[in-house]
Amino acid sequence: MVYQHHERLDGSGYPQGLIGQAILPEARVLAIADVVEAMSLERPYRPALGIDTALEEIKTGRGMLYDANAVDACLRIFTEKGFTLG
Repeated sequence: MVYQHHERLDGSGYPQGLIGQAILPEARVLAIADVVEAMSLERPYRPALGIDTALEEIKTGRGMLYDANAVDACLRIFTEKGFTLG
């Protein structure tokens, strides 16, 4: 899972350039969590981009870069359940 969490459904990810179903389902979920956390919170090399930007990124990539079911679940957690980071 950890090894594959930077893979993207369209094959544009790394380290192996896996496509679609070749990516473990758990890695697809972890990918969403990683993107949202990485974009939402401050990094040593840049300020936080914010949760709205992160959620827009996964919405835009839904079904192309990111697993549609994982994106939908993440969006529900933040928008319907009121989950926050930090």
